[in-house]
Amino acid sequence: MSLAPPMMNSTKAYSLPDFTNTELAFKSKSDKELNAALWLFRAVASPFLANFGPKMLNFAFEMNLPFAESIAKKTLFNQFCGGTSIADTRSSSEKMFRYGVKTILDYSVEGEKNEASFEATCEEIIQTLIHGGKTESVAFTACKLTGLAKFDLLAKIQANVQLTPIEVVEWEKVKERVDRICRASVENKTPVFIDAEESWIQDSIDMLAESMMEKYNTDFPYIYTTLQLYRHDRIAYLRELIRKSENKNYMLGVKLVRGAYLEKETARAIEFSYLNPIQPTKEATDRDYDFAIELCLENIERVAFCAGTHNEKSSLKLAEMMREKMLPQNHPHILFAQLLGMSDHLSYNLSAHGFNAAKYLPYGPVKSVMPYLIRRANENTSIAGQSGRELVLLKQEVSRRKNKN
Repeated sequence: MSLAPPMMNSTKAYSLPDFTNTELAFKSKSDKELNAALWLFRAVASPFLANFGPKMLNFAFEMNLPFAESIAKKTLFNQFCGGTSIADTRSSSEKMFRYGVKTILDYSVEGEKNEASFEATCEEIIQTLIHGGKTESVAFTACKLTGLAKFDLLAKIQANVQLTPIEVVEWEKVKERVDRICRASVENKTPVFIDAEESWIQDSIDMLAESMMEKYNTDFPYIYTTLQLYRHDRIAYLRELIRKSENKNYMLGVKLVRGAYLEKETARAIEFSYLNPIQPTKEATDRDYDFAIELCLENIERVAFCAGTHNEKSSLKLAEMMREKMLPQNHPHILFAQLLGMSDHLSYNLSAHGFNAAKYLPYGPVKSVMPYLIRRANENTSIAGQSGRELVLLKQEVSRRKNKN
């Protein structure tokens, strides 16, 4: 069943976003917040600080140095996280919502090692769903399977290695946790993204995500799986997902991203002498990303998708394709999403022009979210021009405000 509204009768209502409009992009930031962001992105743009800063900070945490948490909170954590608890996220969430940007609540704890931690993470994610059901500003929540299961267990499932009796029990608990989360998603009418991870555990994650979509997406896309388009096999997999959803009569929910584990994937492929799952060039990734969007739009009656990207060209192209197909800007099956602390020029400009826009709002204990924070710092240096683009826009807005005053 499609929940899509009627198609537009003309394209005249469309006003495409201008991603150079820094006044809209940073309207939610005070001068103090703007200057703090400018300082941080200057630091990230420094090769030395970008390479060694996060490593030194992580080392400080490992050594339990007393200043580690204070430094993290004043730098990476303050920029990319919404707090240490659900309650902490409320102010950031409501602030974004005042400008039309919704929240994807993300308890960013991963890589835990024991059943007690997995169970605690599961219960916390369920609480985010309950919170989302009561809070207009929260549109989605997210979860990572490595917060609910041992990494090695997921790898063994994918490799089809025989499990020990203890691991069999552990795997049943993993499936039960995922089911509880997805059931809570439906009960609280708050969709959940199941995030993508490393390729050698991704098949295990895909299997669980598919089973949950088949079970719970009968009338509405509550459960979303995630495709990393820097993998050269994901277009074929997307086609397969669309076919399965048609054959089994459920709504397909899919989040499209480029990917977050490039260096790790390449290094492991070299180490174990197998075909690198990563695209040969960035151009190939961009091509497949945009084609995945086209496939979703062609099947928009059945497919709900989130375009998770910091890429201006992809974002503008999607807006243009929506206009060409006469789909309303606020089509309920289409969401643009970026990460908190990054690409405000996309999120806020898209929202100002009527598109569904949201930010991933991570939270959790400072030490526990360090893996997430380090990926964000690395992402700003590894994505061509990302930190440079952020810097240019921040400088322009600081200058605009000074000239205005």
